[in-house]
Formats: sequence, C-alpha cells, structure tokens
Amino acid sequence: MSNYAKMLKQAARMQQQIADAQSNLVKITADGSSGGGAVKVTARGDGVITTIKIDPQVLTAGDASMLEDLVLSAANQALDKAREIANTEMGKATQGFNIPGLM
Repeated sequence: MSNYAKMLKQAARMQQQIADAQSNLVKITADGSSGGGAVKVTARGDGVITTIKIDPQVLTAGDASMLEDLVLSAANQALDKAREIANTEMGKATQGFNIPGLM
C-alpha cells in the first residue's frame, strides 16, 4: 500500500474516531459549585449547561448580586471541567495517529 493510501486510510479512521468522541461528549457531565454547595451547576462535555440548583436559603438572603456571583462562579467551574474532559477525550481520539503536516 502506498504511503498516500495509508495516510488517507489513517485520516479516515481518525475522522471517525473524532466524530465518535464528539458524539460522546454530550453524555459526559462535569459539576461546579460555589458558596459551599449553595449553588450547583452541571455542564455537558459539549459546553452546554444542563442544570442549575440553588439552595432556597440563598434566595432568602435577598442579595441578588451575591447570588449572581455564586451562579457565575459555579457555571464557570463546571464549564472549565467540561472543557478539560472534552480535551482529554478528543486527545484520546487522535492518539497514535501520525499524519505528516496535520499534527
């Protein structure tokens, strides 16, 4: 098999593995929390926030600014973790492939 044909076959296999990894990212979740667990956020590996849970006691405090900060902090934490997981999963999909000029 020529190097070119081998490279095309390898690229096609990598493309399929990347597509599989991307479709699996919606199944992976990461959690973030702030305020000692008063606000909890869950994000998927594809960067979509799926849930936000707020302890009702935070609402009685009446401090909207504090609640906004807690939600923002928890959301950013969950998204950071989700991105980290996504990068790891995508790295697994491309591991072992050596296509000159591509990587």
